[in-house]
Amino acid sequence: VQLQASGGGLVQAGGSLRLSCANSGSTFSKVGWFRQAPGKEREFVAAMSWRGDRLKYADAVKGRFRISRDNINLAVYLQMNSLKPEDTAVYFCAANQRGLVSDKTSDYQFWGQGTQVTVSS
Repeated sequence: VQLQASGGGLVQAGGSLRLSCANSGSTFSKVGWFRQAPGKEREFVAAMSWRGDRLKYADAVKGRFRISRDNINLAVYLQMNSLKPEDTAVYFCAANQRGLVSDKTSDYQFWGQGTQVTVSS
């Protein structure tokens, strides 16, 4: 299983970005996005069941970010709107082939390499 995150970049506060997570053709029970700012631990951002019937968001991003999946190419997306400087971090996509939607890094077996998101004020 290979996950590859892309779509990061530099954006002004209030702007939008869409992150993509491509995979090598695998299906999973759950997929998620996490982020890690310099000097901080990796933290949960959003997750969804593979079927899309369960969603979970961190309080810090509720109402601004949306996780989704493409049924054809199996990619997972994170639409990020109204970005804030505190959203600056490396964003990672993650997946597991077992278990329910979770906000814990330990519940995800497969990880992408990360994509940098920088929000300027």
